[in-house]
Order: sequence, then C-alpha cells, then structure tokens
Amino acid sequence: MEIGILSTGIYLPDQYITGEEIAIEAGIPKEIVEGKMGIKKKTIPGVEDHTCEMGIRAAKQAIKKANIDPLNIDVVIYIGEEHKEYPLWTAGIKLQEEIGALNAWAFDTALRCGTTVMALKVAKSLMIADQEINTVLLAGGYRNGDFIDYKNPRTRFMYNLGAGGGAIILQKGLKKNRLLETEIMTDGSFSEDVVVVAGGTKYPLTSTALEEGRYQLDVLDPAGMKARLEQKSMGNFLNVIRKSVHKSGYSEKGISYVGMLHMKKSAHDYVLKELGLSEDASIYLEDYGHIGQIDQILSLELAEKSGKLNNGDVAVLVSAGIGYAWGATTIKWGEEIVE
Repeated sequence: MEIGILSTGIYLPDQYITGEEIAIEAGIPKEIVEGKMGIKKKTIPGVEDHTCEMGIRAAKQAIKKANIDPLNIDVVIYIGEEHKEYPLWTAGIKLQEEIGALNAWAFDTALRCGTTVMALKVAKSLMIADQEINTVLLAGGYRNGDFIDYKNPRTRFMYNLGAGGGAIILQKGLKKNRLLETEIMTDGSFSEDVVVVAGGTKYPLTSTALEEGRYQLDVLDPAGMKARLEQKSMGNFLNVIRKSVHKSGYSEKGISYVGMLHMKKSAHDYVLKELGLSEDASIYLEDYGHIGQIDQILSLELAEKSGKLNNGDVAVLVSAGIGYAWGATTIKWGEEIVE
C-alpha cells in the first residue's frame, strides 16, 4: 500500500539567542559553542509561542500547502512535547479543533526527540490497518530549552535546545514522497539518566525544589551516561539508518539525503562519513539549534527549498531521544518513476 507525504509545515519563532550569548551565559569560550557544539544561533520562544500553538501554526501551513479541506483529515497525531500549555492535557484534541479537522479523531504520542519518526511508523500502521483512514496529520511544537540552565555543565550537551513547530500530512494512495520503512531502537538502561527531577509523583514540586532548581533538566549520572553512550550511540545511529534503508529495498549507497537531528558537528560528520556521504547530503542545523522531534521536518523542508531533494532520491530521516531511543525512516522522494 502506498502512503506518501502530501505536505509539510514549519513554524519558527522570530527570536534567537546566538552562540556568543550562550557562551557568555555559560562561561565557556565562544569557539566551543559555535565550533564543537555547532550552535551559531538557535530559536527561542516568544510570549505567544506555546508548544501546541506552534504545532497549530505549522499544521495550518501544511494544510494550506496541500490545498486540502481539513474536514477530510481522518486522524490527528500530536507529536509535540509533553512540556506544553498545561501539565495534564491532550494537546492533539485542541490542535484538531483549531485547524478545523472536525471529522477526525486525535491523540498524543511521545518518544522525546524521536517522536516524529516513531509517529510516522504509527500513522502508516494505522492507515494500513484501517481502510477508513486515508489522511493523517502529524503536528506539534517543542520548547524544552525552557528547562536548560546554562550554569549547569552537566547539561552542556543540551545547550542547543530550541523552539518551533512542525507538521506532516500523510495520504493513502499518494504516488509521491512515499513513506517506506522505519527502524526504531530503545535502550532502557538510559531511562533515568536525563530527567526533570521535580514535578512528578516521585518528587512533587515544592518551594524547596524550585529554590534548588530541580524543575530544570539534569543529568543524574553524567560520567556513567557518557561512558555508556560512547559505547552505543553512534553504532545505534548507523544501525537504524541501515536497517530502515535495507527494509525499504535499498542499500546505504543509494542514500541521497539524510535529515538528521542537530547534534555536535563531529557526530554529524561521523554519521555521514560512515555512510560514505559528503556534507552536501545533509543540512547541519547550526542556525536553528535542536528543536527536538521537529528537526527532521525542518531538515526536509530546507532540503526541498535548497534543491537537495530530486525526483527519485532516497532520503532518510534520523532521530535520537533521551531515554534512550534511536530511529530512522526512509522516504522515496518525488513522483513515482515507472520503469
């Protein structure tokens, strides 16, 4: 069954913080932030840039680009972060209402920064299993940079967290931008390494917790996490990419474009090198930061606008999320070529 990407949408806040400003706040050299971390600037939310709201704005863009009636959307999947307008709230239903998808049903899904890749797999499975589901909208927002304390060196690898919204519309029977196979790996040995300590049932939010800054992201075992990630992370990145591509009927030599999350430049370059690809086969998001699970949508849009995606190209969207999860989805870009 053919399922294709009908359109995408991106919303980015107008405000930015530069790598130099981050360096000053963190008390580290500008060269480290811009060079090693790969942050020239990153988006930060404005007053009205709430998480679900940014997803709504991106979804409206995708609907406009697709030129479809939102009443024809069958399912809405919220792919944004749990950190949103209200702590206990189904954002997908709000998003459904705001875009006018009144005939759809909606739900939220989450796998941290791996959510978009995971949701593409879920959406495709739903569309295959249910003959009444023909059009699915995935949309959401991200602003986990709210949880970053630049004075905390344990979270230095997350100084790149930005803000924005993204959306993808999938359609059954669409013979272009075909969504192929997805590969996902999760490793629970990392599940409690990176957390916001206070605010849950284990450690309720109290005045003391607020004073101690325990409402922000922290790494509970930085040395242990670093050692374990070094053993597994890059290997798992490459594993999910290769498996996704191979399950889709291609070899890694056939990859034309890799839509990667923002991570340190050396890791980005390493993945491309191991796949035998040049820098031109991806876009490094050094002017945006890491907008969580929105990175893959942003990369896809930037690639399309810059002419990096051509008819018949094999593109791979790649994600990683704390927890830890790695994922990759293969797409055959453009119109179907009949051989």
